[in-house]
Amino acid sequence: MTNPEGPYVKVHFRLEIEGDWPPAPVESLWAVDQGDGTARLDNFPWFVRGIACGDVVATEPDEEGVRWAGEVVRRSENCTIRLIVLRDGGSGAARQSVINAFRELGVDGEGIERFRIVALDIPPTADLAKVQRLLQHGVTKEWWHMEEGCITAQWRAASVG
Repeated sequence: MTNPEGPYVKVHFRLEIEGDWPPAPVESLWAVDQGDGTARLDNFPWFVRGIACGDVVATEPDEEGVRWAGEVVRRSENCTIRLIVLRDGGSGAARQSVINAFRELGVDGEGIERFRIVALDIPPTADLAKVQRLLQHGVTKEWWHMEEGCITAQWRAASVG
């Protein structure tokens, strides 16, 4: 989590399950309440598609006070890329080495042991072509599987194929 300007809240997203993935029907993310029925996401999404850290989403509380995500009100222009780390069985050291490699390119990341996943938060200021080359290199070398969880027009324009 980064820099709050308001109180933290949990925002819940309903997930579409295909086969046995993702492993849960709901993902909750930390967000900063904007005080107007919206919240700015301040957490990397592990499973939700189409959102990134920093996006502002409309929220609607249910009868129990659980805040459910609605439409994206404002995009952060960040991209979310998820990697399932294959190297060394997705060990903690392997996940950390992936995070470190991308950090050198201005990309933040976080790993989760249970699913061997690294979620990358790629800001628009990063050298997107270099990030994409490293991602493709890792896929080619079978270091990881990759999913584009949320990409931007700028990401597509920088595409290395």
